[in-house]
Amino acid sequence: MKGTIIGDIIGSRFEFNNVRTENFELFTKHNSFTDDTICTIAVMDAILTETYDYKGYLLKWCRKYPNPMGAYGGSFARWIFSEDPQPYNSFGNGAAMRVSPVAWAFDTPGEVISQAIATASVTHNHPEGIKGAIATVHAIMTLRVCDTPDRMNELEHLYYDPSIRYKVGVFDETCQGTVPVALRIMRASQSFEDAIRTTMRWGGDSDTLGAIVGGMAEAYFGVPEDIWETAKGYLPDEMVEIIDTFYRRFVL
Repeated sequence: MKGTIIGDIIGSRFEFNNVRTENFELFTKHNSFTDDTICTIAVMDAILTETYDYKGYLLKWCRKYPNPMGAYGGSFARWIFSEDPQPYNSFGNGAAMRVSPVAWAFDTPGEVISQAIATASVTHNHPEGIKGAIATVHAIMTLRVCDTPDRMNELEHLYYDPSIRYKVGVFDETCQGTVPVALRIMRASQSFEDAIRTTMRWGGDSDTLGAIVGGMAEAYFGVPEDIWETAKGYLPDEMVEIIDTFYRRFVL
């Protein structure tokens, strides 16, 4: 949500030009929102209308913004502009980057998991894609109520092999190469801004990893108001309206 969008915007200028330090300007004229923000807004909108038509709202918003910074992934772009869009067995990290609103809008773990599956399966219906969405909302639900981010270690053991070593700076667009990295970053973070800066220093698919970590970090640390006010300036008014309405209904 706000954290997801902040992570996306900050990561946008590093996606294909990774930074190797935590000392960088969070926002510059080279930042923008990307497909991660557009898809997250689409999920919010589908929830707000109570239709839960995730396919319809992803198509609506992505077709309205057909050329975001960094572009859409090839398979997802073909899905957006297909005459008959169908799931394409993807395990890409797009399933995890757009799912964060689900963890705030529903009351029970069963509802949250069911809706997470629904957001993913319209495109990312591979078991790893669905697992990435579930692991992400499980992390956010846990971080909203736990007293330490060390719980992310338990979730990594639950969903992924914790013995796997992930390489800094490797561009990995898969859920199984992104979500466990997000869990590890979150476990070691000391604040919302620290989580975002650590994510950017990690590199790889910076905007999407930033979106996933940002959604988790918001649940535990909250979002600094000054950071959100700056990020909001990069968004069209109609996106801000969706966000404000969603927060009034489900968060505030």
